[in-house]
Amino acid sequence: MSRIAVVGAGSWGTALATVLARRGGHSVIVWSHTRQVADCILETRENRQYLPGIPIPATVGVTTSLDQAVGEAEILILAVPSEHLRTVLAAMAPLLRSDQILVNAAKGIEDGTYLRMTQVIDEVLAQHGPRLPCGVLSGPSFAQEVGSGSPTAITIASCDSALAVRVQEEFAGPTLRLYTNGDVVGVELGGALKNVIAIAAGATHGLALGHNSMAALVTRGIAEITRLAVASGGQRETLAGLAGLGDLVLTCTGALSRNRHVGMELGKGRRLPEILAAMNGRVAEGVRTTDAALGVARRLQVEMPITEQVSAVLHERISARDAMKELMSRPGRDE
Repeated sequence: MSRIAVVGAGSWGTALATVLARRGGHSVIVWSHTRQVADCILETRENRQYLPGIPIPATVGVTTSLDQAVGEAEILILAVPSEHLRTVLAAMAPLLRSDQILVNAAKGIEDGTYLRMTQVIDEVLAQHGPRLPCGVLSGPSFAQEVGSGSPTAITIASCDSALAVRVQEEFAGPTLRLYTNGDVVGVELGGALKNVIAIAAGATHGLALGHNSMAALVTRGIAEITRLAVASGGQRETLAGLAGLGDLVLTCTGALSRNRHVGMELGKGRRLPEILAAMNGRVAEGVRTTDAALGVARRLQVEMPITEQVSAVLHERISARDAMKELMSRPGRDE
C-alpha cells in the first residue's frame, strides 16, 4: 500500500484521488486550498464546485494543511493550476523528504519564464530542496469521465524509468491504464499546447464552420505542436500518441473541454472576461498558455500560425471569424 497525497482539489485532482481510492490498496489524502471545498467534500463526499455528481470514497482524506497532506506521503501528485504551481511547491518544499516522488498533473507553460512545469519544479527545488524524482501525468482524460469510471488510458513520462514503472503499477486499475514514456518534453508540450488548439477548435464550432474546418484545424494543430516540441528536444513519435494526438482530439471535440468551451463562446462573439467569469472558478489553461507558447516559439524561431491567431482573438485584436480568414489566406506550402 502506498500513501498518496493529491495536492489540489480541483476537478482533476479530485478525479485522481477518487479513482486511486476505488482501486484499493492506497491511503489517499487531498489537499484543498480553500476551506469551503474541503468542508463540502467532508460533509457530502462530493466536490460540488469542481466535480459535481461524482461520489468520493469515504477512505479519501481531505485537509487544508499542506503539512498534514505532505508529511506522511510517499507519492505526491501536483494537481494545481499551472499558474499556481510555483507558489504551492515553494510552500511544500520545507515539508518534503528525500524518499518521496513527485507526479505532476498540471498542464501548461509558465508566464514570463516560458518554463515547462517540470522545469518550474526543478527550479523551485534547486532553491528550496530536496531535489526529488519527478514524473508527468498526461493524456486524453476528462476529469468527469475518470471520476465516473469510464475506461481511460494516459501517459506517465519520466527520465527515471523506474519511477515511471512504479507509478504505472501503483495507479493502474480496472478503469485507468497507464503507458510509460521517457520523453518528458514531448509529453509536457503536447499536454500544454493542445489547450491552445482546442480554443481555436471551439471557435470553429462556435462559428458553425463545419467538419471540414475542424478536421483541418486538428491536423494542422498537431503539426504545429509537433514543430515546437521537436525544436524543444521532444520526440516526434510522442506527439502521435496519447499525450499528443490523443489528448488533442479529445480536447478539440469533447463537450466537457473547458478550452473548447472558451473558444465556442469567442466564436459566438462573447468577450473573454465575461466567458471566464461564468466558469465559476474552473480553469481553461489554454488562455494563459497561448502567449507563453508564443514566447517559446519566438525563442526557438518556430512558426505557430494557429497559436498566433488564438492570441490575437484572446486579446481582442481580431474577431474569431477574421482569424479564420487570416489562416485561410496564408501562402500555400508543402505538407
